[in-house]
Amino acid sequence: MAEQEVMLLKGNEAIAHACIRTGVDGYFGYPITPQSEIIETLAALKPWETTGMVVLQAESEVAAINMVYGGAGSGKKVLTTSSSPGVALMQEGIAYMAGAEVPGVIVNVQRGGPGLGTIQPSQSDYFQATRGGGNGDYNVIVLAPASVQEMADFVDVAFTLAFRYRNPVMILSDGVIGQMMERVVLPPFKPRRTDEEVEWECPWASTGRTNGRKPNVITSLELKPEIMEMRNLHLQEKYAEIREKEVMYETHLCDDAEYLIVAFGSAARIAEKSIEEAREQGIKVGLFRPITLWPFPSKAVKDVAKHCKGVVVAEINAGQMIEDVRLAIDGIAPVEHFGRLGGIVPEPEEIVEALKGIVSRTGA
Repeated sequence: MAEQEVMLLKGNEAIAHACIRTGVDGYFGYPITPQSEIIETLAALKPWETTGMVVLQAESEVAAINMVYGGAGSGKKVLTTSSSPGVALMQEGIAYMAGAEVPGVIVNVQRGGPGLGTIQPSQSDYFQATRGGGNGDYNVIVLAPASVQEMADFVDVAFTLAFRYRNPVMILSDGVIGQMMERVVLPPFKPRRTDEEVEWECPWASTGRTNGRKPNVITSLELKPEIMEMRNLHLQEKYAEIREKEVMYETHLCDDAEYLIVAFGSAARIAEKSIEEAREQGIKVGLFRPITLWPFPSKAVKDVAKHCKGVVVAEINAGQMIEDVRLAIDGIAPVEHFGRLGGIVPEPEEIVEALKGIVSRTGA
């Protein structure tokens, strides 16, 4: 067995190292706080000299996502990273990728908004990621890391899902996870695929090599409504399969829980400390952490909430994931929201106070 390689890294740096080690073909991005360390780390590591990975600073976020669209259309493992307003600029390209069914990865290290907002952390892009900020009926698979280790691990997971379903995948992080430093077990090296392997694994791709057959055309355009409807129906069948097979979540101390906190990403990390403090005060509370925000683990959270008197949804926003939680729980327990705005990261004690409020209102 190969010896594990361990480093102390920021979340952003972990993304960069994981890209090189998991055989990524290309990175196209544009600097924006709080994710600029990703392209800076790639530039420092110079993977074009070792693995042949392309690293290119585009002239804008619009250019970056369209470079990803082109690279993904040729069957290559390519990604871009940005932060909230930058990802907003990419929405048209993401919708094109979804419509053309090309696999690519987008990393969003969220900051506060709306608009240019603040460079401080936030989770206010939940709707942008899970509802699709572009046009048309499409979905992006969304993974929410809660640690620097998951920032590294989810790169390979994201590309696996992207190619399995020929669909864009977003890693929805935030400024807390992107900037914090933790011990990381780096993924093992995986060589980049050869051109022949790409052609074999991605027969749909436009590679420029026809081998006697008609060249593949990558496009999301279709002028005949009957054919466009069939394409959309195909996409909906694919999304139904993803909902059935790719839901991921984590629970903590839910076996005896009378109350439940639902949180993702950095808010889930904070909630773990809140739960520790609440249990010391006699409140039996557990944590449900969605890992896939789309598809949302609706059935799983409902099953846990069936045994609870109340639910607190903790987010660093004005209340976005709470809509999916309420739809999932469907009235079987009261659901309340706790959040901080403007880039303010809540303290564990604030979540405990919100929890005490719902405890008092449910008569416990």
